[in-house]
Amino acid sequence: MQFQRDELLYERVFAESSLYFYRNRKRFSDWQAVIIYPSRSIEQNDIHPHRNQLNGDQVHRVYLDELGDIRSLSVWIGLMVLTTLDEEKAPQEAKYLLERSSVEQSETGSRAIMELTITIMVYKFERLSRKEIEIMLGITLKETQVYREIKEEGREEGLQQGEQRGREVEARSLILRQLSRRVGELPQDVHQRIETLSLEQLENLGEALLDFTSFADLLSWLEALGG
Repeated sequence: MQFQRDELLYERVFAESSLYFYRNRKRFSDWQAVIIYPSRSIEQNDIHPHRNQLNGDQVHRVYLDELGDIRSLSVWIGLMVLTTLDEEKAPQEAKYLLERSSVEQSETGSRAIMELTITIMVYKFERLSRKEIEIMLGITLKETQVYREIKEEGREEGLQQGEQRGREVEARSLILRQLSRRVGELPQDVHQRIETLSLEQLENLGEALLDFTSFADLLSWLEALGG
C-alpha cells in the first residue's frame, strides 16, 4: 500500500522482489505483486522504464478511488477505501461497514473490523479523541476487543480465584501481551509498574494503548498516572 508519492517506488519494488525471488528460488516457482494507491495521482511519474512489468500479468495496480461505491465492495476492501473518503462522507460509510461486518463476519472478524475502523477514523479525524470517535460511530469501548477480552477472561478466572482478583490477573496478562505487540518488549521496571496497577487503571490502560504508536506513549501515560 502506497499512500505517498515515491518517484523511485517501482525501482525499489522490482529490485527487492527480484532479489528475494532469486534468494528463495527453491521455495517459489513464480511471483506477483499488488500495489495499492488511494488514486493515480500518487503513482510515480516516470513509469516508462518499467512498462514490461506494469503491462504484464505479474504486477497489479489498484486505485482505491476507482473501485466504485464502497457498499458494493467486500468489507475488507471497503476498509481500505474508507481511508480515502473525505470527512463528510467517512462517518456514515464507517457505520455502514460496522453494521455489515456484524452480519457477515465471525465474531473475531467483526471485532477486528471494529478496531481497524476506529483506528482509521482516529487518524482521519485527528482533532477528535478516541472516545469522540466512538460516539460518532455509535459504539463504546465495551464493544471493543480489549475490553471484551478483559471482562471475559477476568470472569472465567474469577470463578476459580474470586472475581475481582481473577479479573485483575487476566486483565494484567492481556494488557502486557497487547503492549508487547504494540510497543515491543517492556523493560523490567515498566513491567513491574504495570503489575501494581488496579483493575480500573488496567482497563483505562487497555483503552489508551490502542492509540499508542511507540514505547514513549506508554511512558507518558504512566507518568501522567503519577509515576
